[in-house]
Amino acid sequence: MSRIKEILNYKLSFSDDISISVKGLLFVILVIILTWIVLKIIKRILTRNLPKEDKAKFNTVFSYGKWVVYLVFLLITLNAIGFNVTGIFAASAALLIGVGLALQTLFQDIISGIFILLDQSVHVGDIIELDGKVGRVEEIKLRTTRAVTIDNKVLVIPNHLYLTNSLFNWTQNGTLTRENVEVGVAYGSDVQLVKKLLLEAANNHPEVIKVPEPLVVFTEFGESSLNFKLIFTLNDSFKATFPKSDIRFEIDRLFRENNITIPFPQRDIHIKNK
Repeated sequence: MSRIKEILNYKLSFSDDISISVKGLLFVILVIILTWIVLKIIKRILTRNLPKEDKAKFNTVFSYGKWVVYLVFLLITLNAIGFNVTGIFAASAALLIGVGLALQTLFQDIISGIFILLDQSVHVGDIIELDGKVGRVEEIKLRTTRAVTIDNKVLVIPNHLYLTNSLFNWTQNGTLTRENVEVGVAYGSDVQLVKKLLLEAANNHPEVIKVPEPLVVFTEFGESSLNFKLIFTLNDSFKATFPKSDIRFEIDRLFRENNITIPFPQRDIHIKNK
């Protein structure tokens, strides 16, 4: 037993100021093994529900991040067993602060990319609206998300914008979306006829879903017109601009055939002679 204690207490000297005992070295190895086990469990928990492609991206980031964790735990462990790591801590802190300030946005993008992969808030094929821009997601990377707009322009979105802006996912609840077209008619028009023509314009379009049925809302008595909103459902909201344009053309045609006037703002000017 004394021989074992002697071996465990034996110190390995690297210089006059740096030395470590055998039991201290074994403790460091034990901590590294335990850290490896814990990291493996954490990775398995975080990636169990991820798709294969997203899991590969997460594993890439995790493989780099785990070395940082190893380094931190190694320094803490060495300090706990009496190894002088003050100089290493000071140098590491200064280095990390400098790197962190220089690469702050990059780190934000990567962290946001990890959050996107984990919570699955955005998927490839989703139609998203961010900061007034709408696009269909084509690829999700760790630093950026690539989306294509309706006019075939590519949006490269830094992932940190998901944390600082409101993100609208048009297809989170499915591909069906409710769209609307607003129109005003002249005072004195037959409002029931207007409603009938608006529903006819929507039902005649092949891309408008029949269930739920289109409906018309009489929104307000405007300053120069009676205002209506035609509400209908489309199966592909990404291309909603074109069906809505077609429906407006059809509304104009039906109104002309039925003598329904779409007014424009008018003002009566009275000139007083002095």
